Amino acid sequence: MIQLQTKFSRQVDEHNVLPEYPRPSLVRTSYLNLNGRWECAFSKTPEIPLSFDLSILVPFSPECQLSGVSRQLKPGEYLWYRRTIPLAKPQQDKRILLHFGAADQTAEVFVNRISAVRHCGGYLPFSADITDYLQEGDNELIVRIQDESNTSWHARGKQSLKPGGMFYTAQSGLWQTVWMEIVPVNYIEQIFITPTMIRDSST
Repeated sequence: MIQLQTKFSRQVDEHNVLPEYPRPSLVRTSYLNLNGRWECAFSKTPEIPLSFDLSILVPFSPECQLSGVSRQLKPGEYLWYRRTIPLAKPQQDKRILLHFGAADQTAEVFVNRISAVRHCGGYLPFSADITDYLQEGDNELIVRIQDESNTSWHARGKQSLKPGGMFYTAQSGLWQTVWMEIVPVNYIEQIFITPTMIRDSST
């Protein structure tokens, strides 16, 4: 299958991938974007692999050209991401949150080899408080992904392992921004905004 590049894909800077804040309605100055190059591996078993022999550009799925992988994650396989984060434990009155814009389809996140959060649903964001898993200096972040695509009951849209017609190539992995932020012990988790439309009767 031929993969075409656009003028926009040729402008992608792997050192500054999608740097914009992913939640503009609730911005915090402690924002740390984790997009960019991660180590990557495929395996047949759920155990963390001994080596990560590939490199992937997050947040592009491994099936697309921009990821640098161009390989389909198949049913029964596991896709692994790994990177280290130089991060000190925060003050006692602070917490560190790790956010994923989306991970297709089922994800488990490990911080320093300890499971921090599991999530199922390729279209929804999820987060984890990772403060208690952190250590001084470098911290290892690993994400394990499974995607059964159209062979299971999970929501998949028009994705198919055999694309054609109205169906397109199945995508997997981290396909939205990954980021972190520091918050107080008591913090606002989300806000709901209801716009009010005022009609000018003079016009």
